[in-house]
Amino acid sequence: MTDITIYGDTYSGHCEKVQFIAAYLKKPCRWIHTDIVGGKTRTPEFLAINPAGELPVMLLPDGRKLVQSNAILLFLADGTPLILADPFDRGLMHQWLFWEQLTHNPAIGMLRFLRFLLKKPEDQIDPTLAPKAERALATMDAHLQNRTYFVAERLSVADIALVAYTRLAEQGGMPLAPAVRRWVQRVEVDLGLESLLSPP
Repeated sequence: MTDITIYGDTYSGHCEKVQFIAAYLKKPCRWIHTDIVGGKTRTPEFLAINPAGELPVMLLPDGRKLVQSNAILLFLADGTPLILADPFDRGLMHQWLFWEQLTHNPAIGMLRFLRFLLKKPEDQIDPTLAPKAERALATMDAHLQNRTYFVAERLSVADIALVAYTRLAEQGGMPLAPAVRRWVQRVEVDLGLESLLSPP
């Protein structure tokens, strides 16, 4: 059987989390590096694959296509313990997936992208981004004070979705509180990742 094909950029947390879950679940994938900053997602060839010009994109061997990182995570994790069995726990897992897309990434991911990848000076960055990122990290810190993982005290898709950009937050000048740092390190160990965090 032909492997799944993933179009992605390793500088993107959205793409990395797809890599993380595929490796963790030992899903054979063919990775096609697609440079966002270099404009590869705006070429006619890529736009023919995804007219939205966004990464990641997953192509199945039969030609079917799936976009949006969390949708891909849920597809790859289907039938595994990473999808929580209890209906309420599964609802909480989805709650954090939506929060990651609507609140977490638009602040933390974007601030890291502008500061670390594009090297934008502060006067060219939306001044509301840093406070939004701080509030998102504070929400995570409060939730993790007495928890090991985000839902049901076990690794789930919610943790994998959230860890991708959180472990990169320091690259954007956003320090992590101790509870968030411990959670990141725990998930990194679970996934077999090398930590990117600076010493506390």
